[in-house]
Amino acid sequence: MQINIKENNKNVDEFNSLYDAVGWGAYDNRISKIALDNTFYSISVYDKDKIIGFGRLIGDTICFLYIQDVMVRPEYQSQKIGSMIMHKLLEKVQELKKDNPSLRVYLGASKGKESFYEKFGFVKRNDIGLGDGMVLFIK
Repeated sequence: MQINIKENNKNVDEFNSLYDAVGWGAYDNRISKIALDNTFYSISVYDKDKIIGFGRLIGDTICFLYIQDVMVRPEYQSQKIGSMIMHKLLEKVQELKKDNPSLRVYLGASKGKESFYEKFGFVKRNDIGLGDGMVLFIK
């Protein structure tokens, strides 16, 4: 394996291919382009020229940030690629915390993946008395 990392790559086809690979289903290219254009910071991980992982930060960068779309191709999972992505994203968070030490970082873990994020210090909102996270799906 020959790992390469690119920051702030906005390749819609690669993004959608990872969404498909992890079973989330790709967005329409127009939607993915807007999502990537509105991303504050992202990490793309490659094995040679093949994209194998991705993660991004979205938010206002001073009060709130969200870690979003941490994805690793199934055949590359359990090889520390996801951890590498998280470390890079959290390095960027530490830079931003210099401007506001109270910066809050949120994420929505996929069901069954909570323990992965707990290794990085994330806690369940209920465990600290904040209530459940919620989602609004507009039809």
